[in-house]
Amino acid sequence: MHRRLIAPGALAASLLLAIPASAASYSPGAPGIGDPYYPAYGNGGYDVSHYDLRLTYQPRTDRLEGTATLLARTTEDLSQFNLDFLLDVSEVRVNGAKASFTTSGEHELEITPKNPLPKDTAVTVVVRYSGVPSTKTAYGFTSWHRTPDGGVGANEPEAAWWWFPSNDHPLDKATYDVSVAVPDGSQAISNGTLQSTSSRAGWTRYNWRSNKPQATYLATLAVGRFDITTGTSESGIPIVNAYSKDLGDNYGAARASVERTGEVADWLAEYFGPYPFNALGGYVPNTNTGYALETQTRPFYSPRQFASGTNVSVVVHELAHQWYGDSVSVAGWKDIWINEGFARYAQWLWSEHEGEGTAQEIADYTYASRPADDPFWAVAPGDPGAENQFHLAVYDRGALTLQALRNEIGDEAFFAVLKGWPRRHALGNATVGDFVKYAESVSGRPLAALFDTWLHQPSKPGTPAARAASIEPRAEKTPVRPKSWKKIAATNSVHDH
Repeated sequence: MHRRLIAPGALAASLLLAIPASAASYSPGAPGIGDPYYPAYGNGGYDVSHYDLRLTYQPRTDRLEGTATLLARTTEDLSQFNLDFLLDVSEVRVNGAKASFTTSGEHELEITPKNPLPKDTAVTVVVRYSGVPSTKTAYGFTSWHRTPDGGVGANEPEAAWWWFPSNDHPLDKATYDVSVAVPDGSQAISNGTLQSTSSRAGWTRYNWRSNKPQATYLATLAVGRFDITTGTSESGIPIVNAYSKDLGDNYGAARASVERTGEVADWLAEYFGPYPFNALGGYVPNTNTGYALETQTRPFYSPRQFASGTNVSVVVHELAHQWYGDSVSVAGWKDIWINEGFARYAQWLWSEHEGEGTAQEIADYTYASRPADDPFWAVAPGDPGAENQFHLAVYDRGALTLQALRNEIGDEAFFAVLKGWPRRHALGNATVGDFVKYAESVSGRPLAALFDTWLHQPSKPGTPAARAASIEPRAEKTPVRPKSWKKIAATNSVHDH
């Protein structure tokens, strides 16, 4: 895990002047950033501003070799710092000088620079490494997907460890340059815009750039044989989509869904404000996993998302995350509702847009479909616990919370909140508590009790979300399925982040 590192270090004399004679005040950076759900994730003592990754990947053997250059700044006096990483490291340099290093725990790379690093100092860290990502596990799992023609790095809340060293927590966002050489005939897909390609001696190098702050788990890499389409949304955002050539029967449905990315993003902008990045797209590799993930500017979609036919709803979900989750990221993983509740509610709005059931009808159906003793209601979306971070209640009860808010404060204030929140915290981080305060400030109404009922109580609320608080609740009865219930059920049965 990264600690914010040291000074520019041009002249040796000036570097020595920057280091106090006594190193007594210097200490190792923390091996975690302080997230209670994942105490060992991220690191203390530094902040990364940019990752430059220069990689070579062989699809036949799944071997990855690379050099990662991290630009960072220290936030305390450091004698040592950590990066989160799993592959085999051959060399580490800090401000040009060789540093000693070792590994500890499940995924810690501990680095001791030649000289201690004063607080508020610019640092350059270079890590040379190699390995076979699919052979590496941490906590009993892998976030690297081996495919018939390559590999994919995509998972939440961790994926970076398998392909680049990082300070792996959403609190430390950075910009990225990702350069990947692959054998001719394969392609490398990553986030942002494709800056250039070059070919030499049977290899092609792809150079991708993400120019806006991006959380580490939102960085992605996919290598394989893809059909690639390009275009531009009506709002002028360039689009790159990629589909594995061997998707079989799912190919048509996947392409029919993901090719609507520009249309969906422009539609979402009507609710959430201008699209926050300079690139759009999505990719569908031939993986066995079932989930989709909002990897920034270029979401990852499992083929299983399209096994029953077109699924534009999942595209809506992952693109909604570009505002809620990617631009405005969680301050801690307990705040996951800010990501998933809003992305699910965007799907309900899309259903309404398509004439397949209104958000209110879907809320009624969702609320009435589960009796009060269903364990679903025991999960509190506002702080679900690490074991329930991606529980269906975070998604569906999370969206019910927004329907309850909508009926409490009215459409005008509600949609002002939806659009204003991504603008208020653009490219930053925020908590559930921050959202509650913001909704109160926009609506001019006290909302703590409403949010406590829907987000924090481990029981079924007594009033349906489709009713305002002042309206007498109806007796529960067999729910009437909205027209879109089949699509909703299909989406819920396959996990999407």
